[in-house]
Amino acid sequence: MADSGEPKEEEKNQNQNLIPNLPDDVAVNCLARVPRSDHPNLSLVSKPIHFLLTSPLFFNARSLLNCTQHHLYLTLRTRASALQIFTLHRKTLLPLPPLPSPALGSAYAVLGPTIYILGGSINDVPTPHVWLLDCRFHRWLPGPSMRVAREFAAAGVIDGNIYVIGGCIADNWTRSAHWAETLDPATGRWERVPSPPEIQEKWMHASAVVGGKVYAMADRGGVAFDPRSGAWESVSGELDLGWRGRACVVDEVLYCYDFLGKIKGFDVKRGCWRELKGLNSLPIFLCGATMADVGGKLVVVWEYQAVKGGIGKEIDIWCAEIEVNKKQNGELWGGVCWFGKVLSVPKGSSIVHCSSVAV
Repeated sequence: MADSGEPKEEEKNQNQNLIPNLPDDVAVNCLARVPRSDHPNLSLVSKPIHFLLTSPLFFNARSLLNCTQHHLYLTLRTRASALQIFTLHRKTLLPLPPLPSPALGSAYAVLGPTIYILGGSINDVPTPHVWLLDCRFHRWLPGPSMRVAREFAAAGVIDGNIYVIGGCIADNWTRSAHWAETLDPATGRWERVPSPPEIQEKWMHASAVVGGKVYAMADRGGVAFDPRSGAWESVSGELDLGWRGRACVVDEVLYCYDFLGKIKGFDVKRGCWRELKGLNSLPIFLCGATMADVGGKLVVVWEYQAVKGGIGKEIDIWCAEIEVNKKQNGELWGGVCWFGKVLSVPKGSSIVHCSSVAV
């Protein structure tokens, strides 16, 4: 068939300006400033803009212009032991594509716009595999496998490198030598981090990065690792006794909740716990609470048993955004920006982890 000479649809889109009468570089500069919550509507304006919103160029422009925004990502475990990832959009949790090979007991680390899901167990067998969620496009990618298989390890990011600690039995040379590892994303290679044998019997239940150190809380006393000096040290008894459940760090203060449902913060420089005051409007959240630093605000997510029709077949997931403030005398105060139910899930589901990602 002879060519009609009419330009194809793709060529029309390529030749069409993003914004009429504006050079495309200026248009990208303008469009990159639009809040990400408005991107679904923005993508409907034209096909060139739709294509732009799915390109790395667009997100690079947002980063260079300092227009990235922090978003909450939540992992839930269902009754069937399956994992589902959600993102918080306008006070509602929206599901994302499922993890290709879900594992239980994975460690999580966030680097740039990417969530790293490290190890875990599949059918009760630990795995060294790593999966990456590119939060710009919500795509799953396989990452470089660790040297050893792990579950319930500690993880943290310092100076652009990912550190993973423990989660394996040091019963042979390989697992002993690589009990702690670090990943350089630029090279995609895992390298061993030397660790003293006396700490390799510890099993981790929580981790955080505070003051340039990875804190790994264990069943028998926590440890802290300083990548710059390569030094390992035991955490203070005050921190060890007070750290319960999942935690996060906001402005160099580590926050978690106690058995009474109160949020408390540990100031590493002062070496003491303080109750976060000013939260009287919040309900008590004893079950499944976890938290993240989302753009400098403390975001708490918890489970609430919903009773509907007297049966109680669902669990509600609630979320609160809190503005935290550290006074000169060390007191911690919080102001609740908003809180409410963001999702209902079948009974038996539970919160696994939440992360904050800048996109």
